[in-house]
Amino acid sequence: MRYCQIVMGPAGSGKSTYCSALAAHAADAKRSVHVVNLDPAAERFIYTPLADIRDLIQLDDVMEDEDMKFGPNGGLVFSMEFLLENIDWLQDALGEIEDDYILFDCPGQIELYTHMDVMRKFVDLLQEWNFRVCGVFLIDSHFMVDGGKFISGAMAALSVMVNLEVPHVNVLSKIDLLSVSGRKQLERFIEPDTHSLTSDLQGTSGILGHRYGELTSSLAKVLDDYSLVKFFPLDITNEENVQDLLIMIDTTVQYGEDLDVKTQDFEYPDKDDDDE
Repeated sequence: MRYCQIVMGPAGSGKSTYCSALAAHAADAKRSVHVVNLDPAAERFIYTPLADIRDLIQLDDVMEDEDMKFGPNGGLVFSMEFLLENIDWLQDALGEIEDDYILFDCPGQIELYTHMDVMRKFVDLLQEWNFRVCGVFLIDSHFMVDGGKFISGAMAALSVMVNLEVPHVNVLSKIDLLSVSGRKQLERFIEPDTHSLTSDLQGTSGILGHRYGELTSSLAKVLDDYSLVKFFPLDITNEENVQDLLIMIDTTVQYGEDLDVKTQDFEYPDKDDDDE
């Protein structure tokens, strides 16, 4: 059995930093975790990838092609579809080692996960390759200390969960960069009470403000109906916090249940030694 995380989220949410921190934490724990870069627009990252999609296709080359004339967003979609058409490249790069644990560092174009089928097809392929898949969706915590913004971010997370249909963990990233007051506000959003979060919006003045409040409340009801969206606050500078998240994800994909138990035979002391 093999294991992987599909690390997703908007641009700037800290996906590459997350992958680097998790890989470093695993290395300290004498555990093998590899990272695969699937972002054809990536300029740099601080981990050494097991495979890099830029060896197959680069966003700049797609955008500069005079026949296709793609912009950044269209170029990213084309690149991911090109990866699926040439999936043998990735399969060869991953190999067939049992008990692999891989982090797929994905692009920051959220449409790839919320309603397009390209990432769903990718997940299906991984499952055919005997991977147990966990989706990890990152959202910058700086944008989640306001009721309206929280509902928007939570709806994006819910859309990803419904679209991919795999075990899923939502992460509030960059907790270590929040101010003291921001951290206090964040407590309301970890396991959210959407009614209390949207109550402040009900009194918004003006026709548009009133409609905005009603719309936000309706979206909040959708979240309540599904009752699926919760967030794990991540401070990557805190080793215990990183370990807690890794344990949660490991439990989700049942990591370790199929690993062979390592035993060592006990050697009894010689009788002559006891007599001495």
